[in-house]
Amino acid sequence: MKRILTAVIMLALAATACALPDRMQSETQPPTQQPIVAIAPASNASIPLDGSLASLYQQVIPGVVAVRTDTGLGSGFIFNDQGYIVTNHHVIEGVSTVEVVFASGYKANGAVVGFDADADIAVVKVNAPASEIHPLAIGDSSALMVGQPVVAIGNPFGLSGTMTMGIISGLGRTQPAHVAPDGGGFFSNADIIQTDAAINPGNSGGPLFNLNGEVVGVNQSIRTESVNQTTGNAVNSGVGFSISINLVKRIVPGLIKTGKYKYPYLGISSASDMSLAEFEALGLTQYTGAYVMSIASGGPADRAGIRAGNSPTSIAGLKAGGDLIIAFDHKPVKTFDDLISYLITSKSPGDTVVLTVLRGDAPMDITITLGERP
Repeated sequence: MKRILTAVIMLALAATACALPDRMQSETQPPTQQPIVAIAPASNASIPLDGSLASLYQQVIPGVVAVRTDTGLGSGFIFNDQGYIVTNHHVIEGVSTVEVVFASGYKANGAVVGFDADADIAVVKVNAPASEIHPLAIGDSSALMVGQPVVAIGNPFGLSGTMTMGIISGLGRTQPAHVAPDGGGFFSNADIIQTDAAINPGNSGGPLFNLNGEVVGVNQSIRTESVNQTTGNAVNSGVGFSISINLVKRIVPGLIKTGKYKYPYLGISSASDMSLAEFEALGLTQYTGAYVMSIASGGPADRAGIRAGNSPTSIAGLKAGGDLIIAFDHKPVKTFDDLISYLITSKSPGDTVVLTVLRGDAPMDITITLGERP
């Protein structure tokens, strides 16, 4: 699905993957197909990390896999000792079986047991010898800081076991999700990590590590303004995106158990960024928070009495009179991205939450029982 709004390109990174909808132009760029090169796993699975990138690589590479389908190539990693492998949904979209290539060169057929298109996460089950199953250590993405070094390992352009290094460039990013609700717009995929570690087509679904060798994200997409005119491949511009491991930890158990994941739902829409002119047109004197532009009729926010804008302003399409959400469970909300990231990574359908809003100049707490995303 493609939505063209600017000249910038957001690219899903599998070999021939379905592009994610975005406010940016969305395209897919198939990599040059190249043979898989087997990477020998570490001879000692308990090699201690001594702070060097070489030892980190030897420690984790047995848990990184290539994911092949009849349409392309992506990456993945071993999630647990039962043979469940995490990758991106766009890597396996439209197929029921895949081929998984382990770092040792061992190959096995895998079955797709579940996927979540909104978060672009899928789980594949393989039956392989215990000697091939090396689950990776799972980290805590809430502990990440901008500027922290990270490492990506995957199969860019079919080059198996490629390792690249960079830093965390940003946290708490959001993107429109894969599907749209009734009535238009898009749900938001939240808690996205931005990194300048080089990730390219074929890296999709591969792990992003901290320097302790823990998985902190699942590499998903890049944003670029240029394409190689000879090969047709996107040119890496140092802006890559990974799904936070804390979100993955919430989603994957549900995919393993039932094949799907149930998202919490507020039923409001806002903008991820608003200009000073927009705040002034709304008559707001506080310039942080998530302004409620519209509410889903009959949804949780509507039933709780949250208000959306309804009065015309000097800016076409922008209506004044809505609530400005300034805190969620008494945690400050600076932007709509903050709100969505906290909602998706911390809450479940049926949970009761408290939104603090400014209605006019008066703050008030409103209790809401979350629904399930339709």
